[in-house]
Amino acid sequence: MELIRPGTTYDFIGKRKIFFGVSLAVILVGLASLVVHGGPRYGIDFAGGTLIQVKFHKPVDTQEIRAAMKDVVEGQAVVQSFGEADEYIIQLEQSSEALEGLSKRVRDALGAALGDDSVEVRRVEMVGPKVGKDLRQKGLTALLFALGAILLYIWWRFELRFGLGAVAALFHDVLITVGVFSLFNKQFDLTTVAALLTIIGYSLNDTIVVYDRIRENMKKTGGRGDLATIVNRSINETLSRTVLTSGTTLLVVIALFALGGGVIHDFAFAMLVGIVVGTYSSIYIASPVVLALEQRAHHRKGGAAAARA
Repeated sequence: MELIRPGTTYDFIGKRKIFFGVSLAVILVGLASLVVHGGPRYGIDFAGGTLIQVKFHKPVDTQEIRAAMKDVVEGQAVVQSFGEADEYIIQLEQSSEALEGLSKRVRDALGAALGDDSVEVRRVEMVGPKVGKDLRQKGLTALLFALGAILLYIWWRFELRFGLGAVAALFHDVLITVGVFSLFNKQFDLTTVAALLTIIGYSLNDTIVVYDRIRENMKKTGGRGDLATIVNRSINETLSRTVLTSGTTLLVVIALFALGGGVIHDFAFAMLVGIVVGTYSSIYIASPVVLALEQRAHHRKGGAAAARA
């Protein structure tokens, strides 16, 4: 099945500077959002604290919940809706032994303040600040290790310029996804790290398919063809496969995002952004970066030859 007609020649490479500019603008907006918010909004996995999931059996307001929590714990409670109607997540900065029996105290305080004797505390999770910092560092290490391993693999399988192009595209995908999370003020936790690693793998798969076709077409020309033409033709030849794969995956992720519930909402959101951005980067970032590196190396060789002459 082919959605794109064989022989299609969209000029992706000719418009690469435009899309480099678009990508740079989006990344800068995301970085600006991170600066304004003081970094990612870490969940309890990374920041430490206590998470309480409660279910009410009548409509309530977040302000009422926040006011009721003042009698239970010190500090400001962060309250947000979660999953089903009248279900909320309460986040506290405290995570110590002083919070023993917290579930009963929260249920009693909310029931008394809101007049709902059937308040249900569904989940209580606590993470210490040291554990949160350790998890944060390990999450970042996992991302950097994955990118480094990918660079070495593509360098071994193709050439260094291809490896650099792939890693540039993956950094692009991660930065945009993190930036979008910041713009929408979504939590950054272990689930998000898992989503980012999944996005890296998905985007890399698309990129390698294009790289394989570039290598095949370079062999056909004996390495004498114009690289820009070869890259553009290769992207067009794999475009139908890219659209079909991304489209079918996107349908599944949209279903998870819409119907999966609050537990996997952020994961599905990250995947939704990542699939779109990863497909875009495999076309407009990974291969054009390879071409840019090749042209730069060619100009350097030409300049060195001219200097010797």
